[in-house]
Amino acid sequence: MKKLNAKELGIGALAGLTAALLVYGATVQPLLFILFGALSALPILIVGLGWGNMAVIVAVIVAGIVGTVTQSVYFGLFVILLTLIPAWLSHLANLARPASELGGPDNLMAWYPLSDIMLHLCGLAAVVIIVAGAVMGYGADLVSQVVDAYTAAVNQQSPDLQLNPAAIAKMKSLMLYMIPIAWGMIWVMMLLAAYYVATRIVAASSHNLRPRDDIPSSLRMNRNAIFVFLVAIVAIFFGGVLGLIAAAVLGAFGAGFIVSGFASLHYRTRGKDWRLPVLIICYLVCFFVTLPLFIILVLGLYDTRKAISLTPNKNADTPKQDTKI
Repeated sequence: MKKLNAKELGIGALAGLTAALLVYGATVQPLLFILFGALSALPILIVGLGWGNMAVIVAVIVAGIVGTVTQSVYFGLFVILLTLIPAWLSHLANLARPASELGGPDNLMAWYPLSDIMLHLCGLAAVVIIVAGAVMGYGADLVSQVVDAYTAAVNQQSPDLQLNPAAIAKMKSLMLYMIPIAWGMIWVMMLLAAYYVATRIVAASSHNLRPRDDIPSSLRMNRNAIFVFLVAIVAIFFGGVLGLIAAAVLGAFGAGFIVSGFASLHYRTRGKDWRLPVLIICYLVCFFVTLPLFIILVLGLYDTRKAISLTPNKNADTPKQDTKI
């Protein structure tokens, strides 16, 4: 851990202030909650990945203080909750130990696997969705109000188009579970995008503590995530509060496996002449059709492993390698 100086203290404080303002923007614009919430993770990740644990601790504390002073104690606690997630992810990303402890060469360092970081990211994203849903009182009544308002607006604009009450009831039942699934998926992808952008920024500024990962070969889900995913699928059929919690978990971990599937697809097509058009077609088709996205999900479920990045010690001249465990 690097010794904290005045410059790092100021950088951490500035990151905390920026994160608090972005969280406030997320609460002011509920429709943009996920976007601003994910953006609030970016300055925390940059500080954590570039300047270490002490700087990111300062950022979290400052974010909480700003939220408490400008709004309320509850808002300050909410800000701390959101900023702790990227802070924890940056802490995990900076973990390293001698490769010899894992049976590797003595002159190399092994970094925390990206697959394990993904496991934590999906789990924490699910927790945020569950907590946010509990705070806003998400449930059948709230969904019913939203659907009724939508149908009333449709009936007002098109009086001749009367929706079937049975279809409306079915829509309410479907939306009750689809919304937390969608929130979980979007939140994971936004957090992962923030992590990727943060790694690029700190690498470009030469402040990165962790070497840049080869995403196509190392971005996979931890094998244990399969059991969480399967339990969530079973639990969602019980309905009620348990079903809503399972929906959030299902969406978060499902997004992790989908992203892992796309990374595996990039890796499997690497070096092929037809790679670019196939990837473009695959992304376009998955954007409009559900079945190909399910195939990508299955590919992510199939290809679960750990890819540990190995880098030389300070006194070694061995080039960086990747190994799979």
